[in-house]
Amino acid sequence: MPDYQSIISKHEKLLKENSQHESLDSVSFWLKNLDITTYDLPFIQSILSSGLLDWKNLSTSLPFMQDSMWALFQYDGLFIAGDSKISDYASGEGAILMNQCLSNHAEVIEPVRMDSNDEFCTICLFPQFTRGLKELYAIMVCVLPHEKISSTERDMVTAMLILFHSCFYKNFENIFVEDMMSEQNRVNDEAGRRAVLYQMVQRMQGRIDVNMVLSEMLDSIAILCPDASMELFMSQDHHSDNPRVKPLILQTREDDVRVRTFMDGRLTTRETNRADGEARLEIGFPLGGNQGTYGVLHMLIDKNRISELDKQFVSTLVDTAGTLFENAKLYEQSNSLIRELRLINELTQRVNQSLRLSEIYKFSSEELLNIFKAEYCCILQFNQELDTLEVVSSNMPMMLRRAFEKDYGFGGFVFEKGESLILSDYKVKMHISSIFMEKSGSQSLIATPLVVKGDVTGAILLAHQKSHFFTYNDYRLLQTLSNHIGLSVSNAMLHTEVKRMANRDMLTDLYARHYLDEVIAKRQKRDYCGSLIVIDIDEFKQVNDKYGHQKGDKVIKKVSEIIKSSIRTGDLAARWGGEELAVYLPQVDIEQAITVAERIRRSVEKDTDPSVTVSCGISEWNWMDEKISVDSLFYLADMALYRAKNNGRNQIQVENSVR
Repeated sequence: MPDYQSIISKHEKLLKENSQHESLDSVSFWLKNLDITTYDLPFIQSILSSGLLDWKNLSTSLPFMQDSMWALFQYDGLFIAGDSKISDYASGEGAILMNQCLSNHAEVIEPVRMDSNDEFCTICLFPQFTRGLKELYAIMVCVLPHEKISSTERDMVTAMLILFHSCFYKNFENIFVEDMMSEQNRVNDEAGRRAVLYQMVQRMQGRIDVNMVLSEMLDSIAILCPDASMELFMSQDHHSDNPRVKPLILQTREDDVRVRTFMDGRLTTRETNRADGEARLEIGFPLGGNQGTYGVLHMLIDKNRISELDKQFVSTLVDTAGTLFENAKLYEQSNSLIRELRLINELTQRVNQSLRLSEIYKFSSEELLNIFKAEYCCILQFNQELDTLEVVSSNMPMMLRRAFEKDYGFGGFVFEKGESLILSDYKVKMHISSIFMEKSGSQSLIATPLVVKGDVTGAILLAHQKSHFFTYNDYRLLQTLSNHIGLSVSNAMLHTEVKRMANRDMLTDLYARHYLDEVIAKRQKRDYCGSLIVIDIDEFKQVNDKYGHQKGDKVIKKVSEIIKSSIRTGDLAARWGGEELAVYLPQVDIEQAITVAERIRRSVEKDTDPSVTVSCGISEWNWMDEKISVDSLFYLADMALYRAKNNGRNQIQVENSVR
């Protein structure tokens, strides 16, 4: 049996279980157990047609239906209604598939060409079985416009089949209901009340919103029992604007009708007396579905104002409302999940547009404000050097770049604990001081840690000036989105590190020569002047021969450290090759470069062990030079270095002069 048919059977089993509490002469019991037999199959063509029409009216507006074709066939393969293209195909090339489905009583899914001019599509033949004896009564055919169908499309097709099955049986039941109402309306008032009950159930079935289902149920019962006083008590985290819907408190006495009804999952009554001695009934009707009991309809009414039949009517309405409430909840959860997946996809696409951390934080802040309709956002990142939390993105200008102690405020709380936080009213629960909340005037807050590679590296805060603004779903969604933001941050950090490593010399941590060439070329296009110092460690081969290459590497590293400590932040030091190093000084003339080179030469001679000396060659350029290029700058510095080496080493050469 197909999976979707099992789903239908599951719901029918629930209806049968509930019907055991009804009397055998109950119309509801009879209706729920009506089914088609083998003898009915030749005569159900009109029911199939009307069921398909209802199905189309309910499903046409769905985007999924715009790209698909559908057709319905009888139990013997006779075309009933639907797309004529499918009918033509089924009577021609597709007859084999139709016969296969009819003979095996199993679904058939095949990639086909509907005609020679069409591209490949997927045709799906789904047998429809009766809900009782599981007899084949129809075949629903669906054509999707591509060769393979995804799991999402399969789920949508399954949903459409379940909807058709429901529409078909709805029309099937309507035939008997119409006859029954016509007959019973002539007999007595009971038939009229059953008709009213049926209409109420139909109205509730037309509701897919949770609150509308509950309101429709309460309004319908108020019509049936106008003298009753009733309230609906819900056990779940369900908030409603309807004043008749209240939370169910289970911490009351065990003999409370509401508690007993909820715990036992069945109708409970208790008889009491009013002050005037009139008998009064307290009744609890369980509101439940296939997954459990969700609440209790609590009714108070004079005993002589309600009959057993009225109780059955109310019980039927509550049972139906429970099933519809459950379906509506599942529908809401499905929509919520789809929305979350869409938001995750949109956020991921946005933050992955850049590999720069500042832009990722900015994009994340903008997207989070839009997703949660928050008024304020603040993203903090831990600064290891300062041991503080720094605001890296916020729509509050006064907060940007501010640094806080890592245990301060809600950001510090989330960072230290590594746990998310939801706050409904800051004024009431001011246990933690927060500049962010106070300066923004916010009352509601959701916050979550920012985790990168398993370590908490910061925090995300969202706030709103209204209290109780954020829901638990918002709290949970922010946790999910923060994981994706953390992944993007991790990718950006990894990209930055890889880029840094590509431009650095592994031994000295100085820039590589190719990077120095690129920077000089760019600076020569926008600066007015600059100087280059090329440095060579004297007699370095003798150091390697005498002390070994490991010691030689340490000498190179030490000289590199001296160079880095002798230049400005904006200057560039690079390993030019072997024991040769280079320093570029932007916007510095040759006289200033000599001072820097001399500082390096003296420090190297003094601070190295074993002691080594360096020779330096200096060249410069300025915007008035006839020829400006990286190659010419290096050539002049290299020639000056060559003269320094030949003239005794441990000296600085600038063009043709010794310093």
